[in-house]
Amino acid sequence: MSRIGKLPIEIPAGVEVTIDGQTVTAKGPLGTETVEVREEIQVKKEDNRVILTRINDERKTRALHGLSRTLVANAITGVKEGFVKNLEIQGVGYRAAMQGTTLNLVLGYSHPVNIEPPKGITITVEANTKISVKGSNKQTVGDVAALIRSKRLPEVYKGKGVRYEGEYIRRKAGKAGKK
Repeated sequence: MSRIGKLPIEIPAGVEVTIDGQTVTAKGPLGTETVEVREEIQVKKEDNRVILTRINDERKTRALHGLSRTLVANAITGVKEGFVKNLEIQGVGYRAAMQGTTLNLVLGYSHPVNIEPPKGITITVEANTKISVKGSNKQTVGDVAALIRSKRLPEVYKGKGVRYEGEYIRRKAGKAGKK
């Protein structure tokens, strides 16, 4: 049996979980998240827990068991606490600023890069070089952070660009030069 899939999901205080067939809806202080669970997985709510079980022992079903449990757990965590991805900008003249809800990035191009966050995502900028992406959907938070990072990937010679907080960039030596 899946080690992840068989773990019950505790429902924290302040979160309301409803199960309608294969649809699990979590409602909490940060919003509402809905997860569609495949028909190979059964979802039950017992006491203050959500339990996912599989209907057979096929390879595909076993693979979906842990995935489904993690998706439901992320929805419950997201509406209670939310998810955060932090990014850092490194490079001379590189900076970020908020104009209303739009993120404005100056990344060494001849034009500024503007990013409009999707619904449910909040972007904040601290100290011109620190960007924080927050939201209740883990996948959307990761997608927006990856979009921002893709506008100027960290380069390997000087380390300039947009990177995740704490990300290690393996540096290359420059030219050795003539002797």
